[in-house]
Amino acid sequence: MTDLAASVSTPKETQVEPSLHRVMGPWLLLLFIVGDILGTGIYALTGQVAKQVGGVVWLPFLVAFIVAVITAFSYLELVTKYPRAAGAALYTHKAFGIHFITFIVAFAVMCSGITSASTASRAFAANMSNAFDLGLTGTIGITLIGLCFMALVAIVNFRGVGESVKANVVLTCVELTGLLIIILIGLWAIGLGNGDVSRITQFATAADRGAFWSVIAATTLAFFAMVGFEDSVNMAEECKNPTRIFPKVLLAGLLITGIIYVLVSISAVTLVAPEQLGEGETPLLQVVQAGAPNFPLWIFGFITMFAVANSALINMLMASRLVYGMSREHVLPPVLGKVHASRRTPYIAIVFTTLLAFALITFVGEVPALGGTTALLLLCVFTIVNIAVLVLRRDPVEHSHFRSPTILPVLGAICCAFLAGPWTGRDPVQYKIAGILIGIGIALWVVNFLVNRAIGQKPAEPTMETTGGSGPVN
Repeated sequence: MTDLAASVSTPKETQVEPSLHRVMGPWLLLLFIVGDILGTGIYALTGQVAKQVGGVVWLPFLVAFIVAVITAFSYLELVTKYPRAAGAALYTHKAFGIHFITFIVAFAVMCSGITSASTASRAFAANMSNAFDLGLTGTIGITLIGLCFMALVAIVNFRGVGESVKANVVLTCVELTGLLIIILIGLWAIGLGNGDVSRITQFATAADRGAFWSVIAATTLAFFAMVGFEDSVNMAEECKNPTRIFPKVLLAGLLITGIIYVLVSISAVTLVAPEQLGEGETPLLQVVQAGAPNFPLWIFGFITMFAVANSALINMLMASRLVYGMSREHVLPPVLGKVHASRRTPYIAIVFTTLLAFALITFVGEVPALGGTTALLLLCVFTIVNIAVLVLRRDPVEHSHFRSPTILPVLGAICCAFLAGPWTGRDPVQYKIAGILIGIGIALWVVNFLVNRAIGQKPAEPTMETTGGSGPVN
């Protein structure tokens, strides 16, 4: 993600954008993709997935991986067909050309970033309390730490953060190290005859729900762990020969993270009983305690905090930037597009997105509800993207590009729409949260639409610098 200050230093109408440097080869791109996917989801939600299905906790992650791969094929066709930095909102606008639908998709992506950051904030607080034995029990203590952490993120966001791919490499290594520790502890314990490997084939489902629907319900949570792969399309302009390398690298990145998630799940349930794993908000810390009691817990806690803190910062940067961009395009009130005179950051947009995060942390609180809402919003966005691929088949381009087998976007749209539905057993509170967030956006859009009509102002055509944006990362 580029520094926002650079993007707002001159008015959009007069700014001349140079082309981006194509500096990313396949290995750097692979690290970027893996880094975007690894993070809060697997660190925070493994226990909640185990609650739904018992010992086969690895299965929902595998199903989520398959659905993500199918949708990735749609993104691959779009990013190689239009090899410029873009996003779901721009693909939607190119396919349907309806400003309101484009706005809803962009606002949904923005909201998914806020719910993802709020999930990370909650996970940060819980891991900090347990790793450093702060003795914070109950909701209030964790909530207060989460709010303080989110306030710190807002301060950093206000000061302006320029991120680079090289920094992402470091952060990826930290996140990956934590998960490899879990895998190695699991393998070591299994080799010594500790733990119970037989658990990985044991279903433990609710009495009113069979194995199939339990896996589907758990998949709606596990899908949050796959968030991030769609964000990589924004690096297309900075890749060397993206049409050739992007498909292989993106699919390789998904495969690597899928394998890691399955191995982490197996290690976790082997060492900790599923019912115990589902207690609290720090499941992987329990795994470290059970498999390597002499391992310094604070080290793993610090790794986890670092991983989720990075996710929260990137997502809040993305969310505030999208709000700023939509204001500049005259689809949200102009006050949200104000830029601080000295810091050159969109301070009103930062305040707006931070207040939404505060509300989510305070009134929703629990990680499953926040992570599940993130997955719900993105599943709806992915449904539209899969349909957009088929619509854009009518828009031929001169250069050769990756073409997904037609059956895959069809399956992708069906699967994503299915997983977003209430029949999956998804907690109804997730629909309430998503509905309130989107409702806030629609209310702002209506007010702004009426003001624009009164003064004769028309919405601008969306661009990457404003609405295309990045998706949420894990």
